[in-house]
Amino acid sequence: QVQLVESGGGLVQAGGSLRLSCAASARTISGYAMGWFRQAPGKEREFVGSINRSSGITYYADSVKGRFTISRDNGKNTMYLQMNSLKPEDTAVYYCAAKTAARLGPRDKPDYWGQGTQVTVSS
Repeated sequence: QVQLVESGGGLVQAGGSLRLSCAASARTISGYAMGWFRQAPGKEREFVGSINRSSGITYYADSVKGRFTISRDNGKNTMYLQMNSLKPEDTAVYYCAAKTAARLGPRDKPDYWGQGTQVTVSS
């Protein structure tokens, strides 16, 4: 069982930046593909991006490509989501996820979820 805890959410003005962190309870996150999803009010949860288990290759939704960056520090058992040039439409609860696989794709079902952290972008 892996527990994931997100932090770093908050209120920011449009054009600003935030960095989310996802701390894992596992002995090491190197055995997992990791990713971020988000859910806005009244909408379905959607894929934001992910990072491969071993290669560190990243994937992003078109809506965040060029603005968001995912990274991982296996030594700290932590994944990060750097969000720049934030827009009001980025407002959502952001969830960290992990999958016991090499890759976590947009349509894959993660094995583990965090509890979520709220990000609010004001215009």
